[in-house]
Amino acid sequence: MLVPIFILCVLLAADLYVGSASKGRLYHDAQHTPRRPAALVLGCSKHVQGRLNLYYKYRINAVMELWQANKIDAILVSGDNSRKDYDEPSAMKASLIEMGVPAAFITIDYAGFRTLDSVVRAEKVFGLDDYIVVSQPFHCSRAIYLGRKKGQSVIGYCATNVQGSSGLKIRLREVLARTKAVVDVMTFKSPKYLGKQETVHYRIAQKNPRDQF
Repeated sequence: MLVPIFILCVLLAADLYVGSASKGRLYHDAQHTPRRPAALVLGCSKHVQGRLNLYYKYRINAVMELWQANKIDAILVSGDNSRKDYDEPSAMKASLIEMGVPAAFITIDYAGFRTLDSVVRAEKVFGLDDYIVVSQPFHCSRAIYLGRKKGQSVIGYCATNVQGSSGLKIRLREVLARTKAVVDVMTFKSPKYLGKQETVHYRIAQKNPRDQF
């Protein structure tokens, strides 16, 4: 009996600990969101069981709100492209282009297999350490936790949450994901791939943080 209670306490403690990292760093209104050079959009599948995935739709809508409000000058879309027939970031880029964002200012990270990978690669590969992460609130909190643990200055812009049983299942899974995030930080977990540095292009010229060194 004590073991299940202990495990539950650990899970809840990790959930609260990770969530606390985003206190004062989550925004829901583009007009009141601090300006940053770029946004990192965390990927997910565009379709689920043949229907448009609302998580996807709301994330695209959210980053468009930032773009149209001139809160960002570049967009990094990061997701899973581990198979030829599955490409989250390319789908996001195509959707953003359809909504009016020039392709030149959308950069693709094909190796965002996990949130940890997306956050670490944002800095190590694409040179971003001061940016807005875009996803649902629970996901933004975890990304902010990981980013801050890596020394990044990251804030979150929250896409609309998905209601109903699907949203509840995702939130329960998030408790496990946050526990894994804490373990990953404690064990110095690295992304699956890093690779060569890549350039992000901005509609308004930005100073490259690498030029400081």
